[in-house]
Amino acid sequence: MLRQWFVIANLKAGRLHAQWGALQQQIAAALPVGGWACTQYSGHGMALAQDAIAEGYRYILAVGGDGTNHEVANGILQQPFAPPTSITYALLPLGTGNDWSRTYGMPRRPADALQLIARGTTRLQDAGLLHYHRTSGEAASRYFVNVAGLAYDAFVVQRSIAEPAGQGGPLRYLSLVARCLFEYQLKEAIVTSEGQAWQDYFYTINLGIGRYSGGGMQLVPHAVPDGGTFALTMAGPLSKAGVLLNTWRFYNGSIGRHPLVKTLHARQITVSAAPGAAPTLLEADGEFLGQTPVRASICPAAFQFIAPQPQTT
Repeated sequence: MLRQWFVIANLKAGRLHAQWGALQQQIAAALPVGGWACTQYSGHGMALAQDAIAEGYRYILAVGGDGTNHEVANGILQQPFAPPTSITYALLPLGTGNDWSRTYGMPRRPADALQLIARGTTRLQDAGLLHYHRTSGEAASRYFVNVAGLAYDAFVVQRSIAEPAGQGGPLRYLSLVARCLFEYQLKEAIVTSEGQAWQDYFYTINLGIGRYSGGGMQLVPHAVPDGGTFALTMAGPLSKAGVLLNTWRFYNGSIGRHPLVKTLHARQITVSAAPGAAPTLLEADGEFLGQTPVRASICPAAFQFIAPQPQTT
């Protein structure tokens, strides 16, 4: 087992490409690094993490944003070579949204983040396991460690694939929301969880482990990352005007006070299209995955990582 770090960087995240040479020196000065790799294509972070663990690495550092975090976390959770909680993971958050790290108050300055990572104090959080269908109809599965979204959220993420990478900063998602609002058509779906069922034309359905998504939105403000349940938010058939007039609620944690929004906690959730309705789209951690039928299960205390310790009162 190697006690050195393996570093996986996404040079397309933020403005990382221009900073990479100097940042490599900072990382090497702060941590014992045994190997480096840069992602070259979508999904490459998963393969790089799995290969590093197969080679004996037990310390994985990702450098990038929420997409990089999603891929490397999946590499750790899916690999068969070591128990996932025997892997120590850390993220240097240098993407555009940095929503997963926002939940934990991870320092944004690389020097401060590396100092925290070097101390090596770990935490555990839950992970979500999704079984779903790709848009081609093929069954698939994926883990997520922050927020999964169905309906409008996934439509926006699907559209964002055509956007230039690394541009727009924290307002990028809000800009996409405005542009996509008049294109999206609500799909009727059925949500079931632990003996309850809801059928509606949902504007959005969110499953949260972390609290933030979309560059600082709080669509699941009741999320507890190590609570053993998903935070579930279901927004019913909001009108386009209703979305615009309530955008402020997406950011201040009050979305659950709207009369068309339900918030609760659940360990297992299924989402399917209503009879005769088109499938509802799915994204996770800001990555477009596919569509319903979707089955989500919580995996308690499945993911070990370095972050600031929770404040005690």
